[in-house]
Amino acid sequence: MMHLFRRMMPREERFFDMYARHADAVVRGATELRGMLEGGEAVQRHYPGVLSAEDDADAVTREVVQAVRRTFVTPFDRGDIQTLIGRMDDTVDQMKKAAKAIVLFEMTEFDAEIRRMGDAIGRCAALLREAVPLLSAISPNASRINELCEQIRRIEGEADDIHDVGVTELFRRCAPGEALRFIAAREVFDQLEKIVDRFDDAANEIEGIVVEHV
Repeated sequence: MMHLFRRMMPREERFFDMYARHADAVVRGATELRGMLEGGEAVQRHYPGVLSAEDDADAVTREVVQAVRRTFVTPFDRGDIQTLIGRMDDTVDQMKKAAKAIVLFEMTEFDAEIRRMGDAIGRCAALLREAVPLLSAISPNASRINELCEQIRRIEGEADDIHDVGVTELFRRCAPGEALRFIAAREVFDQLEKIVDRFDDAANEIEGIVVEHV
């Protein structure tokens, strides 16, 4: 009976606006991080943009959590609402970690494979931004949502391969006295791979929400 009553009540739709704003921050963070990977002075020029995007995303995340507590009828399960925004926020948090690692190790030159990882991150961010607003009408959009999530999953697999090839080539190119260079670049490779993994986690959460509501 309570479930039926909740379905009859008007839903609070502002969650979708907040998700969209968060997704915009994720895309901005991915764009700025990719800019850093151009190397040279671009590292310092784009680094503040990554930090700013992460700050904006955190602000939206807090807004969502507060809205869940104040809202009687949510678009879908409260736990799912909070888990999804958390998974989305994990992506941009990981971008910040990667950007900080680049600055910490004073890296200004990047291999082609590292830039390809940045491209993969940007593609995932764009797919997430397209998928999230579709949750406002899950049933008619279910097929497209699942397609977008599957594309993220494929990119995650591609990024794993790029990571492995990149680390192998890095090891081959580093001279015996360049251990620190290898360690620094390996750390950045790993951080970038984790970003794509976080997008896969967000896609899995979205798919779970779709399954529950179709």
